[in-house]
Amino acid sequence: MPELITKLKEYRAKTGMKQGDLAELVGVRRETIIRLEKGQYNPSLKLAMDIAKVFGVTVEELFSFEE
Repeated sequence: MPELITKLKEYRAKTGMKQGDLAELVGVRRETIIRLEKGQYNPSLKLAMDIAKVFGVTVEELFSFEE
């Protein structure tokens, strides 16, 4: 099964944004952001797009799958 690879933590660190701040901006709980950063949760397309929009990048720059 493909594994979710995410650069979310890196982008968040670059901007000095806290997990709770990002969660609030995209309308999810902080725990969801934690799980996303650990690759334990596959975001919906809408959530992935909302997060990418916050950082001004594409979904593909933030998320990928590895075999």
